[in-house]
Amino acid sequence: MTDSKRRKPTLVADKRYPSAGRKKTSAKSTRKAPPKKTTTRKAKPKRTARKTARRSTRGGGITGAIRRFFGWIFGMIWGFAWRVGMVVLLLVALAVGLVYTTLPEVDALLDGRARGSVTMLDREGKVFAWRGDQFGGVITADTVSKHLKNAVVATEDKRFYRHFGISPRGVASAVRINLREGRGPLSGHGGSTITQQTAKLLCLGVPYEPGQWESEAAYESDCRQGSLWRKVKEAVYALAMEVKYSKDEILTIYLNRAFLGAGARGFEAASQRYFGKSAAEVSPAEAAMLAGLLVAPTRYAPTNNLQRSQDRAQLVIGLMEEQGYLSTAEAKSARANPAQLSEAAAARAGGYFADWVMASGPEFFTRNTTEDVVIRTTLDQRLQTAAEEAMQFVFQEKVKPGSKAQAAIVVMSADGAVRAMVGGRETRVSGAFNRATQALRQTGSSFKPFVYATALELGYSPNDIVLDEPYCLNIPGSGRWCPKNYTKRHYGRVTLTQALKDSLNVPAVKVAEVAGLDNVRTVASNFGIQSDLAAGPALALGASESTLIEMTGAYAGILNGGSSVEPYGLTQLKLLGEDEPLMDTSTGIGERVIRTDAARQLIWMMEKVVSQGSGKRAALPGWQVAGKTGTTQAARDAWFIGFTADYVTGVWMGYDDNTPLSGVTGGGLPAEIWHETMVRVTEGMTPSPLPMLAPKQPVRTAQQPKRSKPRRGGGFGQAVDRLLKDIFGGN
Repeated sequence: MTDSKRRKPTLVADKRYPSAGRKKTSAKSTRKAPPKKTTTRKAKPKRTARKTARRSTRGGGITGAIRRFFGWIFGMIWGFAWRVGMVVLLLVALAVGLVYTTLPEVDALLDGRARGSVTMLDREGKVFAWRGDQFGGVITADTVSKHLKNAVVATEDKRFYRHFGISPRGVASAVRINLREGRGPLSGHGGSTITQQTAKLLCLGVPYEPGQWESEAAYESDCRQGSLWRKVKEAVYALAMEVKYSKDEILTIYLNRAFLGAGARGFEAASQRYFGKSAAEVSPAEAAMLAGLLVAPTRYAPTNNLQRSQDRAQLVIGLMEEQGYLSTAEAKSARANPAQLSEAAAARAGGYFADWVMASGPEFFTRNTTEDVVIRTTLDQRLQTAAEEAMQFVFQEKVKPGSKAQAAIVVMSADGAVRAMVGGRETRVSGAFNRATQALRQTGSSFKPFVYATALELGYSPNDIVLDEPYCLNIPGSGRWCPKNYTKRHYGRVTLTQALKDSLNVPAVKVAEVAGLDNVRTVASNFGIQSDLAAGPALALGASESTLIEMTGAYAGILNGGSSVEPYGLTQLKLLGEDEPLMDTSTGIGERVIRTDAARQLIWMMEKVVSQGSGKRAALPGWQVAGKTGTTQAARDAWFIGFTADYVTGVWMGYDDNTPLSGVTGGGLPAEIWHETMVRVTEGMTPSPLPMLAPKQPVRTAQQPKRSKPRRGGGFGQAVDRLLKDIFGGN
């Protein structure tokens, strides 16, 4: 038993955890179990326990297998993703480097217009209209108003000075907004930074080549497309710009190239266009309005709808306040005092006139100019306002609501200088159909002065007699034609003056026949009526078509003593910054058409039209006025053209689709529009007498025919009778 006790092995647990009450072992025992060896044996159970624990944790079964599978998948994806990412980053870096080498210096990117601009001055030298792509001059992020700079950043890209050209947060936010509003992720809000927008304005460095594009509009539309591939290229170009240029240089390019409505390219042009001041001088309210245009330039242009533009500016002011660019007091002041248009921009005077000058001027300096051109014109803004107000007054007060009737007005000096032009009821327009210059309409009785001008030139007197009676002609190819007076009555023996005063048709046809239709046609053409003139006797009744500006110019020839005029609006043309003009025009007077005495006698006859005849509604108290009414068949056109000693004014009224006017003749609403225009035109002026010449006693008197009962009148009546006898035979 003693031996068995001595050979009993010591338990492992006893070796690891000796009891507190056990006696210390001897030195001999210690040598047999050195600490090093004991430590090694003690570590093995610990590793085994950890392995056992891991096996139990990772263990077998479905859960462990799924975890191992997804871990393997994640590892594969991660390995693939970082390798692809590295390749993509390398390609992007190469692309950015390639684009970087193509970027020019900043100065070459500030004015990227393909066309030049045309600035128009009135007769006093004041700006009243702009055409083409206006560039007001270079501004920089340093020279522009701090309010405008802050407004642009606050509105378009509040992190502009903190990002590297693209903003993932901005893109994500834009996608979220687009999806929430029911659009595609790339439709609507784009999340573009100012750098990306500048890249788009530069069309990613692709210049406009006229031969490669259908139009400049098609080129710009392609530049603005929002496809995914385009967005990628745009991002690369933006990154390259961030490497090449400083933030302020990028902002400078943006400020100079952004389109801001009404043809304005860049904030300097827009500020000059809308406020008549430099972009360096704009107030917070004006800066907010300009920055607000960026989202939709045409819609928010203050010249289109000032209230809408001011409402948009209020939102921008709120952003500026929120981002700390404006104090509460400054924001409150800006809201209380919204930006207002300059006087010239608010008036938007002479839109039809400006379009006419652009269409009639030299093409390479107007419609297709690549230079910046300044044109001085004949426009008188006071007279332009007078014509516009007269148009609005008559249509508001004397035309039934809902009427689609149109009207046009031209005011002209006797030398052909056009002082005012209204081409339709909408007066503040640009690029609209101009009824004063583009609409060919039958002239009606407003043509008759040229019939009588021909007779007077041939030596007849305003007091000569013509017989107004039933009268018919056989027209070759058309048959029998019997002109009738508007009143359906005949008045017997009348003077030429009475025939014109009362606008009698039969006497006008007889006079034209005696004077010679070819002669009448020549006189009218020489006075400036260039449209095709009717070949038959209906020529005398205004069967031909003409434009209002042609007819007004022809009447100006009567006023100036019988010389033709070429209506003109351009007096001087020069390049911006140049002192010497390229073109000068001082008058539109051409060659003489009829004798001065004949013209003055005709004026005397036409004065009776207003003082005693069909044009009484046009009369101006205290002024001598001469003119002529005109109403075409079925009242499709109504005219009144008349003049004082200073100005000739023409008015046309009708429907664009030739619908007959209801109850309107030339002596009605057109004469009233003329009257309202000239009341305003002559305000403050001293009346001047017309250059007219009263006739002497009749040169030709009525002669008794050979028959016992008189059948024919003297003067023109007798001459016509002789002509008809020669043509048709008989007694």
